[in-house]
Amino acid sequence: MPRRLIPGISGESPTVPIVRSAPVSRPRTQPLLSLLLVVSSLVAGTGCRPDATRTGAVLEPLKVKVSPVEARSWEKTLTVLGSLEAVDRSMLSTKNAGRLRSLQVEVGDRVVAGQTLAQIEPRDFELRLQQAQAQLAQARARVGLSVDGTKDVVDESAVPLVKEAQARLEESEAELERVRSLHEQRISSQAELERAEAQHQVMLNRHGDSLQEARERRSLLAQRRAELDIAQQQLTDTAVRAPFDGVVQSRIANVGEFLPAGSPVLSVVRMDPLRLLLDVPERASAEVSVGQEVRVSVEGGAQSHPARVARMSPALDSRTRLLRVEGELANPGNLRPGSFIRAEIVLATGVRGLAVPSDALVAFAGTEKAFLVQTNQAVERRVTTGRRRDGWVEILGGLQEGDRVIRNPGGIATGSPVAPVTVAPPATGS
Repeated sequence: MPRRLIPGISGESPTVPIVRSAPVSRPRTQPLLSLLLVVSSLVAGTGCRPDATRTGAVLEPLKVKVSPVEARSWEKTLTVLGSLEAVDRSMLSTKNAGRLRSLQVEVGDRVVAGQTLAQIEPRDFELRLQQAQAQLAQARARVGLSVDGTKDVVDESAVPLVKEAQARLEESEAELERVRSLHEQRISSQAELERAEAQHQVMLNRHGDSLQEARERRSLLAQRRAELDIAQQQLTDTAVRAPFDGVVQSRIANVGEFLPAGSPVLSVVRMDPLRLLLDVPERASAEVSVGQEVRVSVEGGAQSHPARVARMSPALDSRTRLLRVEGELANPGNLRPGSFIRAEIVLATGVRGLAVPSDALVAFAGTEKAFLVQTNQAVERRVTTGRRRDGWVEILGGLQEGDRVIRNPGGIATGSPVAPVTVAPPATGS
C-alpha cells in the first residue's frame, strides 16, 4: 500500500495507509413489489380462476315471457270535469201560520214520500173545521137535505120555501078560476074578479122569488162545502210532509217557534238518481250527442259509474265557451250531490290502435318504457301511451305492430341475453 506524506511535518513522517471503502450493495425490492401487485390483480379479476382469461366467461340467458304488440279496437273518448247535483232539492215550508209543535227527523235521516216530518199546532184548525161542518149542516137543512149527508144534489122544487110558494100559487089559481066562472055566470062582480087576478099575480111572483131563494141557498150550500174543504185542507197542512223519497239536508226551524205562513222548516234532497253536470270544450262540442255513454269517477274514488248523456244546452256559454251537458246517474249509495267528478264521454267505438299488456311497461322519472326482444337480447324503448282499459295500454309511439315486448321486465337491462317464451295476452279487453 503506498504511503502518503503529510505536509507541514518535519522529518520523516510516518506513513498512514489510506483505505478506500467499497460501495454498499442495496437489495432491489421495488421491481419485485410491482410484479406481485400485477399478479394479484390478475388473479382477483379472474375470480381465482387463471383459466377464465383463456376460455372467456359466458352468461346464461334469462327466461322471459313475451307478448306481441297488437292492433286492437279502442273507444274514442273525451275526458271532462263536472259535478253531481240532486235532481230534486226542496225547501219545505209551512202553509199555515202557527206554532211548531214537533220535528220528527234529524239531518241525514232518510224519508219517504208522504212521511210527516214536522207538525204545526193543529187545535185552532180543528176548531175551524168544526165551525165549517156546522155551517154546512145548516145550509143543507135550508135546502131540504139531511144534515149529515155527503151529496149536495138539490131539487129546487123540494125546497120548503118553494113548496110553500107553489101551494099558495096553486090555491090562487084555483081561486081565480072559481071567481072567473062566477063572473061569467054574472054571479061575481068585476071587482072580485080583479082582486082574484091580483092575488094570483102576487102568488106567482112569490113563487118566482122562492125559486130564486132556493137557487141562492143552493149556492150557499156549495160555498159551505168549499169552506169545509178549505178547513179540512188547512188542518191537513199543519203537517209538513216529504214530497219525495230523499234525505234530510238541514233543519232550519226549532220546536216552539211561531212560524208565519211560508216559513222554511226543513231541506230535503233526492239522492237517486243524481244529475250529472258537465262542461264540454268548444272544440269537442260537435262530437257530443244525446244518448252517448259516460263513465263517471268521483274524486278520490277508484270505481267507475255508468251514465248517459240525457240533455244538452242549445248554445255555448258566451264567457267560457263551454257547452253544458247533463246526464242522469244511478246512485249506488255512496255518491253525494255536490261532488267533483271526472267523466269520460264515449264519442266513438271501433277505432283501431296499437296496444300492449299493462304489465309490459315500466315507469321511471315520469317516462314509460318497454323492453323488446331482438336477436335474443333485451332492447329498451321509450313509449308514448294513451288510453288504458281492461289490462291493456294504448301505444301512441315507440313500438310497431308485431314487436315482442317482455312482460314484467323488472331487473332487465339493455343488452341482457334472454330466452323468450310467448304467453297469451290478457283475456279481457275490447
